[in-house]
Amino acid sequence: MKTKLLPLALIGSMALSACMEMTPSEKNELGGALAGAAVGVITAKALGANSNWTIITALAGAAAGSMVAKNAKTNECAYARGDGTYYTAPCP
Repeated sequence: MKTKLLPLALIGSMALSACMEMTPSEKNELGGALAGAAVGVITAKALGANSNWTIITALAGAAAGSMVAKNAKTNECAYARGDGTYYTAPCP
């Protein structure tokens, strides 16, 4: 366990140090992506998923978290038209 934790801590600290020159909006999106990825991994582990599904849920969670953070900042939401396309409008 310790052998996996050290590289993750190093990668995390390097990623956070790259945030120094980011705009507040970009920092929010990154934070949302990290939180979404963490929720995805926790959910996959709780459901006993294999490592492939854990990676997929982490990526999906990161994408969703990034979009939630971006939409919270702009107060816009994406809506499906039903034909496979989407549009953005103010959130209710």
